[in-house]
Amino acid sequence: MNSQRALIPMAWTRALLEEREVRTPEGTFILTLEREDLSPLYPTMERYTLTLWAGKRAAAVFRTNTYEYSPTVGLDPLSVARQRARQWEEGLKDDPLEFLAYLKKIPLRAPPALPLTDVVVVQGSPRADGNCSILAGWVAEEVRASGKSVQVLYPDDMDIHPCIGCYQCYNTGTCTFDDEMEGVVRALRYARLLIVCSPVYTNTVPAGLKALIDRCQALHATLNFTGRRIRMEVVCGLLLGVCGRQGQENFACLTQVVEVFMENLGITVAGMVLVDGVDRVRDIRTIPGLEGRVRAVVQTALSTSCSPS
Repeated sequence: MNSQRALIPMAWTRALLEEREVRTPEGTFILTLEREDLSPLYPTMERYTLTLWAGKRAAAVFRTNTYEYSPTVGLDPLSVARQRARQWEEGLKDDPLEFLAYLKKIPLRAPPALPLTDVVVVQGSPRADGNCSILAGWVAEEVRASGKSVQVLYPDDMDIHPCIGCYQCYNTGTCTFDDEMEGVVRALRYARLLIVCSPVYTNTVPAGLKALIDRCQALHATLNFTGRRIRMEVVCGLLLGVCGRQGQENFACLTQVVEVFMENLGITVAGMVLVDGVDRVRDIRTIPGLEGRVRAVVQTALSTSCSPS
């Protein structure tokens, strides 16, 4: 899965491929099949939308795109959409009322409850009592002292399934996995400031944080297809990082991953505090002036970069 810059909003080229009447004892239904060119988002991506119309009301919608299908599966989205159209047509002709009732039984998922706060801190270290936890604690104290609300998320303590690159989120704007990531996405949408605290693990972010980052691809999809209508409030972010080895070059991959993650959601990185040589220091609370630096960058972000326009 390749990260792409969030394009908010974007107009897609759409073409009507097929329109078919389905006559039943309960009335006439219309099946339409449309193709959208999403290549400005991903090269050669196309999305096909099958809609079942009951009068002017869309009774059911099915979407599929080219990136869902691996080279070895022998399927393509147009064939799949046409097969679904045949299934819907047969269901309508057999018993339209029962078939429509079946379509309505598909449940709508409610996101797990997480508070909506001004600031979201993602503490990416699996060590809840380590140096990243100290950074997150300083951040939370400073945010509360400024009169704003904050929550700290611990990906390693959450039920977040790794992204499988199925690209179905580009059909619906939601992920195929029903887990705690839905609550995370909702919290990100309403926050004003996103802060990532992360150690360097094998030159990059830890696995739990990477899972959260990858699963935000569904939010990227929603932003591109619905724009500001979902009320994405967060406009800037901060990165606070620690590394055992000495030298700022050890943060190269960490900073790149987090910057692309934020850029993917249209978030500007407003500042960084990167602390190297922690293997020798052990406890970052012993580093002169570090707490003040962290609190200052948070305060600057709250008072300037992340203020509502």
